[in-house]
Amino acid sequence: MDALTLLHERSSMGKLMGPPPSPEQLEAIYRAALRAPDHKELRPWRFIEFSGEGLSRLGELFAEAEFREDPHAGDAALDAARKKPRRAPMIIAVIARVSPDVPKVPKIEQVISAGCAAHGILLAAHAQGFGAMWRSGKYAFDPTVRKGLGLAEDDEIVAFLYLGTLGGRHKPLPEHDIEAFVERWD
Repeated sequence: MDALTLLHERSSMGKLMGPPPSPEQLEAIYRAALRAPDHKELRPWRFIEFSGEGLSRLGELFAEAEFREDPHAGDAALDAARKKPRRAPMIIAVIARVSPDVPKVPKIEQVISAGCAAHGILLAAHAQGFGAMWRSGKYAFDPTVRKGLGLAEDDEIVAFLYLGTLGGRHKPLPEHDIEAFVERWD
């Protein structure tokens, strides 16, 4: 796939099914992620891959977070939380592993670097014919989820990237007016 076509045509895909990327395809996906901009070569990324039983474990963690937020949450709410990871055959959590005391590389820059790694994953998945969806939501900021994933105090969950084979149709890509986003100082 031509690089500009990839950049112009990538879009989020909410309906995903198996199979997930193969080990060889995942290697290409991670290689793309590791090319993210990285000031001072801190490599402020960590990836947690969930598939198979790992998706169930993540769902249990989401249900635990739901219950801690609302101890009166009913079975329906807890079951809905458990099912969220099953919307795809694989999820990659992208973690910004932040080094807070590095001169000239503030936390936000390290988090943005991890965001670029996440974008690299999305692009590499799309280039290989897979669908992907970047999700965050309340679980990305929940202390129960953070603890369950082993995050350090300064770390951030940047994304839960849902990956799989396209399970639905491609939605039309919206056209954007470039002039609405660009300011020029000539």
